[in-house]
Amino acid sequence: MVKVSVILPVYGVAEYIEKCTKSLLAQTLDEMEFIFVDDHGPDDSIDIAKRAIAGHPREGQFRFLKPEHNLGAGMARNFAIPQANGEYVAFVDSDDWVLPEMFEELYNAAKQNGDCDLCCCQMQKEYPDGSIGEILENPHVDNGVINHERRSFLLTHYVSLFASFIYKREFLLNNNILFAEDRSADDSYFVTCAWMKAASIAYVDKPFYRYLIRPGSVTTTKDSTKYQKRLSTFRKLMQYIKENRLYEEFKDEVDFIYLKKGYMASVFNYVSNSLEPKTATLREIYDELLNQVPDYNKNPFYKKKTSLRVLIWMLRHTPCTAKKVIAAYARKKNVVV
Repeated sequence: MVKVSVILPVYGVAEYIEKCTKSLLAQTLDEMEFIFVDDHGPDDSIDIAKRAIAGHPREGQFRFLKPEHNLGAGMARNFAIPQANGEYVAFVDSDDWVLPEMFEELYNAAKQNGDCDLCCCQMQKEYPDGSIGEILENPHVDNGVINHERRSFLLTHYVSLFASFIYKREFLLNNNILFAEDRSADDSYFVTCAWMKAASIAYVDKPFYRYLIRPGSVTTTKDSTKYQKRLSTFRKLMQYIKENRLYEEFKDEVDFIYLKKGYMASVFNYVSNSLEPKTATLREIYDELLNQVPDYNKNPFYKKKTSLRVLIWMLRHTPCTAKKVIAAYARKKNVVV
């Protein structure tokens, strides 16, 4: 029996994929499969991966899939999920790497705490020179059943570290949880859907996943139109939650996610990636907020966030000043969303 299927979209990562592949070969969990999705990249990444596994005792656990055309990372993962055989599914980006015990510890924790739908660990940033950065933490709830209080906590302490989880494959398939088609914030969409639908979760408080911060990656490449794709993704997220009849119970939490990750992240994306951000575009993004969350100013979580309230007030009443503040903050913190 395959316990964990690891899915990796592969595109233009020749410099990094050998290290990633070797970290998979080193996993202490025996019953695994590793699915590399060849997304029609411009280099020999797939050939490098195949050479890395050649003659290794685990070579037979590796599968290589190739769709008809380039899909992008999210859709490449969607392409592989139905073809996976594992009890659980995990995702690794092919420029990152994982510690040897990651999937064994996550799988054991999931099984020991009631066959959980989800199990997560922590991530840790790593830079091209090999130096280690901050630990990125998932919100921590007690192992076991996700009751209303725990789900509310997960949603309001939102992070989108999708690759730090293993997901029960049947859970994903039964609830139609896939990555959004738009190539922006598809990880946010996926994690939120999983948190909304999961019945149980387990947690391993260790940074098993090493997340490479590199120039030219999707998360560090500027794109002044990307905000449009983000808004489209969050439009679909709101639709998924409402169609699954989850919105009324968690309206405040979901609306707060939209405020932070849909609206404000779109504003930051647009301003920090534009040479001359236009006030009319900021109004367009705000109009989408009103369309999705017309009563956002009544949200109890929003009311507690003074900085968020001040910034939204500035965007509405003094947009030129707000643009300068956001641009300065983005430069100082190196923010690209």
